[in-house]
Amino acid sequence: MRKEEKQEIVQALTDQIKSYGNFYITDTADLTVAKVNNIRRKCFEKGVKIRVVKNTLIVKALEAAGVDSEELKGTLKGASTILFSEVANLPAKLIKELRKEGDKPVLKSAYIDSAIFVGDNQLDTLSALKSKEELVGEIIGLLQSPAKNVVSALKSGGSTIAGLVKTLQERG
Repeated sequence: MRKEEKQEIVQALTDQIKSYGNFYITDTADLTVAKVNNIRRKCFEKGVKIRVVKNTLIVKALEAAGVDSEELKGTLKGASTILFSEVANLPAKLIKELRKEGDKPVLKSAYIDSAIFVGDNQLDTLSALKSKEELVGEIIGLLQSPAKNVVSALKSGGSTIAGLVKTLQERG
């Protein structure tokens, strides 16, 4: 690979790291072509970008993107596949889904909004993360809840008072 090609790959990776803000580094070594194609197809279906890149190029892209983490660099051994997603927990859920069919991909590390997760044992934690949309929805739901209770109480109280007045009129 020529130097210019490597620079283009590093620049593309740097741009993806900056634009997505979330990425997972996995191990897909020793998988058959059919299994790798299956992973690529599922990533495409879920909107997850997948790239198989040399570790040295990933390190250069991390440095260029301002992600200077020795923890991440320490996980870059052997073959590495990098998964990009705008939704932080989506690749973790996808990896868990793929693991039902085999023992790979194995999570080496993940970078989620400047937080670093290292090791395959972090997969459950990462898949349980809530997306920004889910958090905003929960907050809106919590804020609306008291207002709904007040409106509901006023409506039910209003019908009770109206019923009471009507009963009193009928008696009199």
